[in-house]
Amino acid sequence: MRTSHILLAVAVAAVWGLNFVAIKLGLRDFPPVFFCALRFALAALPVLVLGWREGPPLPWRWIVAIGVPLGVVQFPLLFFGIDVGMPAGLASLVLQSQAFFTAIFAVFALGDRPGAKQIAGMLLAFAGVGLIATEMPSGSSLLGLGMTLAAAASWAVANIVMKKAKAPDLFRMMVWVSLVPPLPLLALSLVAEGPERIGHALTGLSWVGVGSLVYIAGAATLFGFAAWGFLMRHYPASLVAPFSLLVPIFGMSSSALLLGETFTTLKLAGGLLVFGGLALSVLKLPGLRRAGA
Repeated sequence: MRTSHILLAVAVAAVWGLNFVAIKLGLRDFPPVFFCALRFALAALPVLVLGWREGPPLPWRWIVAIGVPLGVVQFPLLFFGIDVGMPAGLASLVLQSQAFFTAIFAVFALGDRPGAKQIAGMLLAFAGVGLIATEMPSGSSLLGLGMTLAAAASWAVANIVMKKAKAPDLFRMMVWVSLVPPLPLLALSLVAEGPERIGHALTGLSWVGVGSLVYIAGAATLFGFAAWGFLMRHYPASLVAPFSLLVPIFGMSSSALLLGETFTTLKLAGGLLVFGGLALSVLKLPGLRRAGA
């Protein structure tokens, strides 16, 4: 990879890692489901620039099939999980278990078979999640962990659909997919969070809340997917994908620096197991490569 493209991949990982801090800060101003609705509404604005004549890069059935698990299910679960007590740094790590859920679901949906290295990585990572769970206080924090895991599973469903849809352009796909969640999420927010809470959020906006919303929609969604899509078009996925391992590193370090989150020895040990499992599954080890592969 060219040096500039390596720096771009690191920048995307940093932006996505800091995204969890932005979510935590934004949730101080917005109720979680309403926050998600605003995020996708803002992320969908480039459709006005791209123009309706061009149309989506995929048939609408695929746009909806991706938008529901990704936008209507995954992100509300993640935002709610963080809102009820899941630390932002740990969320950035646990959410990466989507890689393992994707591998598991691919067995049934695509007929893929995970190798021994992937299976070992899954076992190692889920052992780490179990270790983290023992450190989470019962109640809201443990619920937050469960919601984050459920968000990872929903993300995995979206990954399977995206793979079957064979989207040619990640950025354009994400912009059009962003049209799907706002109305269902707004309806859900009105029912679950209530007009009064929504009105209070809008009238009591702070610059931190507005900045968090713009960052999540603009930097993490539009820039992140545009840059990642560019890299995926120019390099093999096996070369680009390992950079995603930097996301929880940036997520955990930024949450410690900016939010004052602390990690006990047990949580750090669990985090290392999850990270080790991810690395084992994602990175190609020359000694384990099959001849002729």
